[in-house]
Amino acid sequence: MVRLSAAQFRWTSRHFGRSLGAAAMLVSLLASPSWAKDPFRTGSAAKPIDDQTEAAFRSVFEKGDYVSAKNALAKTPANEPLAAALKAAIAYTYWSGESNGQAKQSLLDQFSTYATQTKQVAEQSNDPLRSNLYKAVGNFLEGAYTVGKNGVVRGTPGALGKLQQAFQNLDAAEKINPNDPELNLIKGYIDLLLSVTINLPLSSPTDAINRLETKAQPTYLSQRGLAIGYRDLKQYDKALQAVDRAIAAAPANPDLKYLKGQILYRQGNKAGSAALFQEALKNANQLPPAQVSQIQRELKIAQGR
Repeated sequence: MVRLSAAQFRWTSRHFGRSLGAAAMLVSLLASPSWAKDPFRTGSAAKPIDDQTEAAFRSVFEKGDYVSAKNALAKTPANEPLAAALKAAIAYTYWSGESNGQAKQSLLDQFSTYATQTKQVAEQSNDPLRSNLYKAVGNFLEGAYTVGKNGVVRGTPGALGKLQQAFQNLDAAEKINPNDPELNLIKGYIDLLLSVTINLPLSSPTDAINRLETKAQPTYLSQRGLAIGYRDLKQYDKALQAVDRAIAAAPANPDLKYLKGQILYRQGNKAGSAALFQEALKNANQLPPAQVSQIQRELKIAQGR
């Protein structure tokens, strides 16, 4: 179990709050598949899930199609924690880019509702591993909501409490099966986020990379996580290799083309990055508006405009 000393708590309070939203989004990537198409497990180890939730999962993370995912999620059952987590993740994505005050508040309220549902449904699950995993996801999401509602200064102490609860849930899941691909995908993403992207002294990037390289599935998510981690560690050759493997597994996903464009830009290949940003924008109708605007801004920079 992870415990924070007083000094770590003070240090973390100053740095964690502003990035918890990003943590929530990455944690929300970690989900579960359908009985016959489990991207984490095969054979008798595969987990059952309804077709609409599985379709929404693949729409977001394999195809980068948020519009189709929202349509599928409207038909999902109330007892699936993955469906609630995906609804929360999508609400957060649209909330973060919304400028209209009333619409922004509505999306934040939706995010809060689905974050709480994620944890509540997980608590009722008969699968101890998935129960603990989704309670962890729910705690991360609730922490992100606390910061989004109250701001960094007022919201961080409560968010840190949620973070510690999430670590406890993940520790409990690891005791059940430390080699589970879904567990290692979740922990790999979280550890990379905390140790590399947010620079919190709570996790090891080496351990995270090892989890994603050796124990996590599906490929289009494990390699995406590695590409993000290597990008932020400024190991661009390794980042490029990882994102190419992710694209090979999910060639239709504009999110992955956007990510590769970012890596190429940091390598100094502006023409290559601009071409990939343009490729990603061909699917602008299926992406959140704020993400489209961000890709357009980075395209202009790559083009020297």
